[in-house]
Amino acid sequence: MKTIIYYFTGTGNSLAVAKKIAAALKDCEQVPIASLVDTPGRIVPAADRVGIVCPVYDAGIPVIVKDFAERLDISAIPYTFGIVTLGGTGVSALHQLNKILMQGCRKKIDASFAVKMPGNFPPVGVPPAGEKKEEILRKADAQLAAISVAIQKGQTVPPGFSPLSSLMRILLYPPFAKNVHTMDTSFSVEDTCTSCGTCAKVCPTGNITMEKERPAWHHKCELCCACLHFCPVEAIQLNTMRGTKGRGRYRHPDLKVEDMKAQQGE
Repeated sequence: MKTIIYYFTGTGNSLAVAKKIAAALKDCEQVPIASLVDTPGRIVPAADRVGIVCPVYDAGIPVIVKDFAERLDISAIPYTFGIVTLGGTGVSALHQLNKILMQGCRKKIDASFAVKMPGNFPPVGVPPAGEKKEEILRKADAQLAAISVAIQKGQTVPPGFSPLSSLMRILLYPPFAKNVHTMDTSFSVEDTCTSCGTCAKVCPTGNITMEKERPAWHHKCELCCACLHFCPVEAIQLNTMRGTKGRGRYRHPDLKVEDMKAQQGE
């Protein structure tokens, strides 16, 4: 049974999920959503199962995933599933995904899952470290093992309901979606920058280039913060809310620069 998993990731949590599910399902192709941005028209997968894996941003799905879902046609797919990774609440992102798919191809996903992973948006909270981080990852792995079984059995799993999450999406997501591409104006680079270019390599949308040995952002940002978390000397800061100076960095321990470059279609 052929499976395609479409994924988007900034710090590796969602990619780690996609890889673990793919390993359990066998015969599974993993396709970066960012690599399909310039592909015109509807996207019609040739598969028996289709999954979408992504993080939760402001209680909704990333805008790049929203745009992708609006073009995705799953009407002929026997079984579909969605998995969101989150540090707090965000079940509403699965409801948003279902609504988009129902509007586009009159079919919602058959199984919906929310997996708690280490939170990684420093302006809101310091990412967990040490044993706390490891415990979250262990629990996530156990949950993913159960999710894999549910998918293999073709079980129907509703997304559940969270009034708080739904309220947060109503309040937070519209302004986020409207302004996200230009939110990169809030990034800055300190003099400790070594001009290594890692930030440009890991940006999934190819939004960063090196100019005069410093990163420059070009306003197609998804606020995934890969540039922030991958900088080896923490020279990149996000100057919003409480800022990011001294507030820690995070990426999934299995994530590599090459994994992030793959999202650019490389």
